[in-house]
Amino acid sequence: MKKIIQFWKECMGELRKVVWPSRSEAVASVKVVLVSTIVIALLLGLLDLAFTEALRLIF
Repeated sequence: MKKIIQFWKECMGELRKVVWPSRSEAVASVKVVLVSTIVIALLLGLLDLAFTEALRLIF
């Protein structure tokens, strides 16, 4: 039981050291992730469409 208590004390100590992002930094990061996800999804969709059409022409 001592090891579990020590583990949680160390975890809490480490979490106190964490520098959390501000609200504006978090919102900016979320925007970057959303935009990049949408762009990659569109690119993959276009590649899928292109390969599908190429295969239809071949077969």
